Order: sequence, then structure tokens, then C-alpha cells
Amino acid sequence: MDYRVIKENDLFLLTDDKGNIPENHSYGLGLYTKDTRFLSKLDLRINGEEPILLSSDADENYMAKILLTNPHMEKDGELILWRESVEIERTRFIYGDVLYETVKVKNYYPKPVEFNLSIHVDVDFKDMFIVRGFQNGEVGKRTGQTIDGNSLTYHYEGADQINRRTRIDWNKEAVQVTEAGDITFDFNLDHGCEESVTFMVQPQVGDTNDNKVIESELALNQLKKSYQEWEANIPKVKTDHDALQRLVDRGIGDLRVLLTDLGYGKFPVAGLPWFGVPFGRDSLIAALQMLSLNPDVAKGTILTMASQQGKNLDSWRDEQPGKIMHEIRFGELANTNQIPFTPYYGTIDATPLFLVLISEYVKWTGDLEIVKEVESNIAAALTWIDQYGDRDGDLFVEYHQESSKGIANQGWKDSGDSIVHRNGDYAKTPIALAEVQGYVYQAKVGMADLYDQLGKQEEANELRQQAGELKEKFDKEFWMDDVNFYAIALDENKKQVGTITSNPGHVLFSGMLSEERNKAVANMLLSEKMFSGYGIRTMGEGEAGYNPMSYHDGSIWPHDNSMILLGMGKLGQQEEAKKVMTGLIDAAAHFEYDRLPELFCGYSKEIGQAVKYPVACSPQAWAAGTPIVFIQTLLGLFPDSLKKEMKLNPTLLDDMNSLTVEGMTIGNGQLSVSLQRNQDRIEVTVLENTTGFELIY
Repeated sequence: MDYRVIKENDLFLLTDDKGNIPENHSYGLGLYTKDTRFLSKLDLRINGEEPILLSSDADENYMAKILLTNPHMEKDGELILWRESVEIERTRFIYGDVLYETVKVKNYYPKPVEFNLSIHVDVDFKDMFIVRGFQNGEVGKRTGQTIDGNSLTYHYEGADQINRRTRIDWNKEAVQVTEAGDITFDFNLDHGCEESVTFMVQPQVGDTNDNKVIESELALNQLKKSYQEWEANIPKVKTDHDALQRLVDRGIGDLRVLLTDLGYGKFPVAGLPWFGVPFGRDSLIAALQMLSLNPDVAKGTILTMASQQGKNLDSWRDEQPGKIMHEIRFGELANTNQIPFTPYYGTIDATPLFLVLISEYVKWTGDLEIVKEVESNIAAALTWIDQYGDRDGDLFVEYHQESSKGIANQGWKDSGDSIVHRNGDYAKTPIALAEVQGYVYQAKVGMADLYDQLGKQEEANELRQQAGELKEKFDKEFWMDDVNFYAIALDENKKQVGTITSNPGHVLFSGMLSEERNKAVANMLLSEKMFSGYGIRTMGEGEAGYNPMSYHDGSIWPHDNSMILLGMGKLGQQEEAKKVMTGLIDAAAHFEYDRLPELFCGYSKEIGQAVKYPVACSPQAWAAGTPIVFIQTLLGLFPDSLKKEMKLNPTLLDDMNSLTVEGMTIGNGQLSVSLQRNQDRIEVTVLENTTGFELIY
């Protein structure tokens, strides 16, 4: 990465690799919360000169260490500071909505040295949409700065009538503090001696002036404790496959840093740096991926999405009653209704995915109480599917943009060129996507099973009938005999959008396809046309719209592959699943810190490396969740609390001999299993089963 990012809850810091925030940087560097930049410049200097970078560690997402030293300094032939005399270590983390940064200096020169260390800070309070160049609009104004002892506060009066402030505190007496943002400290160090200064930067929103700053060491201990608690409550995964182990460990760490709580429980935000907010589709899919890791995250996600469910008909926000949101923003432009993200509802798949997550969560946990808690939300979502999602009553759910500042393509492939006919023409809306019909089918069947448990038999029977009709019509209208595969979509004229894409692969998980068609879909996805060697492409090589460098038309998205893997694992397509997982594991070795990015280019593995996409988010929630799906797929584990059983269909990668997963929360207990290769067989050892479920394998 060309940037460094740390995050905790709703606050994140984005800097260059030296730890600075240069003004007007193309990446929009800064300190952000509530979609507002609360630090737009941060410049560290020694004797007025920029330090030299030695190392910059971004291995951890919650804490960063950057090592610097001084350049050689002379004036008129007189030595001021010998090169590399002073080690400068910057350590930063976020806790309790406060950024803590400690700058430690150590003298390695043989004699005492004197120097000053200064930082220059500034705050523009810009809305994130303005920073990213997506939008301009009416905004507020800076109203000055105040200096009070060891603190400097910047003030802003927003166009939304909300006062915002950035308060900067430090714990060493400064020799100079100016309203222009210069803070200077003098140091006099003997050989081998070190000294430090800690800065605490606190965004403040609204009229309260609460100072949340606590002692730095205590804050760091509390932060580490929260990570220890997280690690203590998730399964322990151990394998002899080193690359897979690194990928799983990285995914678990990334998912933890992406968790946020807006008052309804922890849920995953979409990704850093620009999507650290609730996203309907992204958050729901990431929570689905995490069921084997921590099902409580699914509960937090369900309740967060339910809290923002659509209630009105509002074309500006593409909102209808019962619809689950796409994205919510909290900045000045949103608060003044200059952008529709308050929240914005322009997504066709979040509503059925909301229902899918509820049913899958209950299958893992047996928690029927949540069904009762969100029963009205479930009913509203089902009504939305039939009344607003299916605009013309043809059984298919389709999308059409109504907001002037909304999104045109409203499936997960939401770029403007992603739904393209074989002849290269872009499909026109209303558009019915293949994977969305699978989500709807799975949602209705899943809700029917839950309604059975609640004694709502009439409603359950109706949902099953609707699902059966959808299954039959989907197969008739989307299947393409000439290529033995499904169309990505139907366009405004109900004509097939026949380009070969990965979208139909998501339908494998739904249970909507016949055995013959399941095999045909898997065969196409693993064909040379679709499988690059590093993963399944979003679009087949040779199609009119194919471009391996594109966002959605030939690139490879790990989460897309993970949704396909869930289906393959559920259907027992083990060899196909192993091929996909092996490709993605090989790809991860080409990216920093063995991390799967949001996406990468779809070039064939024959070129010798996985090619990064220029602006992929990292870390990104559903990319981080993909290795967790690998583990579930290798176990072939699909619990069903309604039947009190767990199906296990285990396999191991070809260059792998063991896999142990301890402490998976299922039902009211835990499951721990170990897989060992014994020549051509996989031996299963059940280490613990306190779930109350029968284990079938």
C-alpha cells in the first residue's frame, strides 16, 4: 500500500508511509469520523527539516509504528546534527474516539545533542464526498482556533448547524504554539538517552465538549484487551498449510478492525479507507462469511440494518417501505440533503440478503428470539420484494434508478459498464439480475422454515409456493442453451443479457438449481474462459465487455469467489472448490501482508503474477471474510438448528495434511473438529461437540 491506515470503531487515520498528512494529497489523507476530515495536515519535522524514512509497519490495522531519522545538518560549515544521529519512532493507535501518537526520540551520537521537534497541523473539516471529488456544495466555515495550555482546538460551524471541533493535546511543555498550527518542542539528550511526547487528537461533534482523553498507556492496554477478548471468543484455526494459515490469520485480524457499533451490536463496515460505514450488501455478506467465526456479528448486522429499514416512498433516496439500505453517511452534505445518503437505498440485493442472513444465523445459533424481535422487519422486507422489487409482477426482482444522484446499476457489480450484452451494448433498466433471484428464492425458503417454527403455517406455505414458481420461471427465462449457462440478467425488454459472468455462481448457494444445472454452472466457472488460475473472473475472457483491468468486467473479486464457494461447499463440489481456493491462496502471496484485496486484475496465471487493481480497498471486509469461507468449505460444515443436525463433508487441499478448528459456536454449545490426511482418506476426529446437534458425515 502507498498509504498507512489504522481504525478503531468509527475513527480512522489515513497517512503516507512516513506517518504524515500532506495537504491536498491525491489519496485524501486525513483523520476521519462521521464522514468528516478532522485532520487535514500533519507534518513532523526535526530542526525544520523532513526526517528520513527507515521503516513503516502496517502489519497491524489498529496500531502503526514508523521509524525515521534525521538528515545531515550543517550551516556555514558548522555541524548542527550529524546524519542518522537521532532515531525518531512514531507509534500511533486509536481508542475511545481519540487518536494517540507518541513520538520517541533517542540520541545515538557519541555526545549530547540539542534539536527541536515540531509538528504542523491543520483542519479543513471537509466532507468526505468533497475530499474524494465526487461532490461540491454549500458548506460551513472555520471559526478560529483556541490555545489553552497544552492544547490547541480548531472550530467549525457547519452548514448543517452542527459545530465541529478538533482538539489536540500533548503531554510535554512546548516552546512554541501558534494558531497557525505549529507546535515545537526542544530536546537535549545525552548519548543513549531517549525522551518522548504524546499527542492526543480528538474529533468533537455537536455542542458537547467532552474530553475523552485518558492516559496513553492505559488506552493502549484497554485496546489490546479488547483484541484479546475478541481472540478468546473466536475459533482457533490451525493447519499445516502455511499460506492458508497466514491468510486466515490476516482475515481474522482485518475483520476485527473493521467492526463498528452504532448502538445495535458490532457489524462489519465495508472497507478502508473510504467505506468505513454501514453498507447493506457488503456488511450483510461479510457477516454471512463470518458465521463460523463469530455469529454475534451477524446479529449486530441484522439489528443495524433493521434500524434503518425504509419506511417511505422517496425517489431522491431510492427508498421504499421495507427496503434495506445501501449506504448511510453522516457528513455535512448528507445532513443538508445535498446527497441522498441519509441513508441511500439504491441496492436491489440488500433486502433479500437481509432475510438470507437471518435464516442462516438462526441455522447456526438456534436463536429464534431474533426472529420475533425483527418479525415486523421480516414482513416488511417480504412485502418489498413482492410489491416494489417485482415492479411488473413477473416474479423477478429488478432495479431502476430514480434518484438523480443515485446509482445506476444496483447489484454488487454497480459500475456503469457492468451489465453488457454480448454485442457490447449496455443493458437498460429495469434489470433483473441472476444472483438476486437466487437470493430471493433462498430468502423465501429460509423464512418459510422460520415461520414453521413460529406456527405461521399459512404464510410458510405461501412463501414455498412463491419460491417454487420463481425457481421454475428462472430456469426457463435465464438459461441459455447455446452456452449451457445462465444469463447475467434480463433487460428492460425481458431479453437475456447473455454475457458469461460470475453472477450465476451465487445461485449455487440458494438451492434453486437442479443437480444437472449446478454441474453446468460449476463447469463454466472453472473453464479456461472464467478461471484465471488465481480465481474466477467477473466476466469471461473473450466476451465483448471483457477487460482484465476493469472493475467488474474481467477482474477477480475474492468475495465473489467466496459466495460461489459457499454454494460449492453446500453442494459437495469439493474438487471445484479446492481449485478456486488454491488459486486465491496463490494470488494472496503477491499482495502486501498476504492480504486478499478488494479485487485484482483478471490476467491469466501464466503471466507469472497476480496483478493488483490500482484503487482497491485494503483491508476490505468481504475480502477479509473470504479465508473464513475457505475453512467452512474445507469442513463442508452447514448446521441446521431447526433439524438439530450439522452436516460435515470434509476435504483438504492437495498440499495440505491437517486442519483443526476448535471452538466454533453452534447452537448453545461448541464444535471442535480435526481433519487429518491418511493416504487417500480424510479422517475426522470430533474433539468437542456440546451443541446438542447430531453431526452427520
